[in-house]
Amino acid sequence: MKIILRKNYEGLGEIGKVVDVRDGYARNFLIPQKVAYPYSPGYIKMIENEKKAYQAKLNREVHDAETLAQKLNGVDITVEVQAGEEDKLFGSVTSQMIADKLAEKGFEVDRRRIELAEPIKTLGNYKIPVKLHQQVAAEISVSVVRQPEQ
Repeated sequence: MKIILRKNYEGLGEIGKVVDVRDGYARNFLIPQKVAYPYSPGYIKMIENEKKAYQAKLNREVHDAETLAQKLNGVDITVEVQAGEEDKLFGSVTSQMIADKLAEKGFEVDRRRIELAEPIKTLGNYKIPVKLHQQVAAEISVSVVRQPEQ
């Protein structure tokens, strides 16, 4: 059965591509999940309109991400934590802690966008990438310092 993809779908292709798939796969999954339309000339025109709307939305998202990236690049945040001997932390600095510190400075960034290879477990200065969009990333500086003793 021939179908026209409504969304980018891994393994099949991109929006607007005409693909030949098994009938059951198309009728039972792709069409009900709104991933594809059955192939017909009327749907081809609909896909062109959807493709334009999708591209406009994508451009808007990229522009917003680039604007935020310019503001975020070079932002310094300080995380105060308890540390033991040899500057090892009791626990670790996680992406959630970094997201909270960014929120205090007025930047709403989802913790899943902050790319820590592994949690930070020692004191020091770190450059942390923040992936705002598939095509846009920023880099922030995180200083992990010892919490003042009381």
